[in-house]
Amino acid sequence: MTLIPRPQYTEKIAGLINRGMMLILVGQRRVGKSKVLELFKDWLHQNRPEANVVYINKEHQAFRDIMTAEQLYDYVVGRLPEGGDNYLLIDEVQDIENYENALRSLHAEERCQVIATGSNAYIFSSELGTYLSGRYIEIKVYNLSYTEFLEFHHMEDSDTSLMNYLTMGGLPGLLAFAPEEQSQISDYLEGVYNTVLVKDIVRRERIRNVSQLENIMRFVADNIGKPISITNIVRYMTSKGEKISEETVSSYLRYIRDAYLAIPIHRFDLHGKMLLESNNKHYFSDHGIRNHLCGGNIRGSIEKTMENVVWNHLRRQGFKVTVGILRAGEIDFVATKTDQRIYIQVTYLLASDETIKREFGNLAAIKDNYPKYVVSLDPVTGGFSEYPGIRHMHLRQFLKTEM
Repeated sequence: MTLIPRPQYTEKIAGLINRGMMLILVGQRRVGKSKVLELFKDWLHQNRPEANVVYINKEHQAFRDIMTAEQLYDYVVGRLPEGGDNYLLIDEVQDIENYENALRSLHAEERCQVIATGSNAYIFSSELGTYLSGRYIEIKVYNLSYTEFLEFHHMEDSDTSLMNYLTMGGLPGLLAFAPEEQSQISDYLEGVYNTVLVKDIVRRERIRNVSQLENIMRFVADNIGKPISITNIVRYMTSKGEKISEETVSSYLRYIRDAYLAIPIHRFDLHGKMLLESNNKHYFSDHGIRNHLCGGNIRGSIEKTMENVVWNHLRRQGFKVTVGILRAGEIDFVATKTDQRIYIQVTYLLASDETIKREFGNLAAIKDNYPKYVVSLDPVTGGFSEYPGIRHMHLRQFLKTEM
């Protein structure tokens, strides 16, 4: 199968190699981490033809005998000469028992540049952070951006293509399906969701009441873009006749986050300049999975799906994203990166004066000179004279813009 380039990742990895740090690719299952690793393997062959490369994919039967840290270490040392331009590329490293011991030793001996992938965020954020603290850099791999989606599916930029993206989501595996094959797409998304749920949450955390977890998962999907409190989830579960503690709900939300299914986004008080720790909003790593959990029809929640893709578009560019809280309103996204800050409002259509006043007025209430945007699906864009300095953009234009 032909590999489709994702240069933003190969270039990022290339810029970080041989700087004394291991590189770990992380992200939700099926967002393309394995293919990114293969793409970088090809990059090495093209740009460093004299390099010694060991590539291990634990999903391939050929590597079934590498089960322990000792076996991994011996396999690598036997193939990479000491002092050479050496690279270890290993996919699904968490499938090797005590893998961190081998990686730590190879790194300490300066035997090779380690680049690894893993499916479970908990391994890397917690276990790897403990065993390899200060020795690695995480590189987050996201689902396809809108422009990548167009390239993967050989589509022209159009309103129809945008709706396909908003509906299907951005998992690379959807390349095998045409947009009209809704039943097959649904089956694929269900399979990915079940794999993440079972392997990265249920099996790992030894969850017995799977139906409780799934009910909470669907509650989060139904309420993306809304503040979610643990108390509200407990009340929701109680209304369905299920008893659950706040501690259990908190744990389930953490598991969902650690599997990269749905990520909490903190609220930021723009007046007090402080993060608010409770009632976070959640968005999905892939909006297609979120749509699938809600029945596959986005007509009743297109604005929330739009928010989800805008949030991911900002994250791909390295922004830290929060929700802005004003005394009299809310800013959908406050995106910051070093000394850069952007304010964004997202709405389906500016269909009334009330909507225009809410979206533009909230941004106008922020008295600084950072860029401010309103993103919608209105066919006509441009500012409003009563709100100078606030730019109005169509979602298609916004998703093609590097901020």
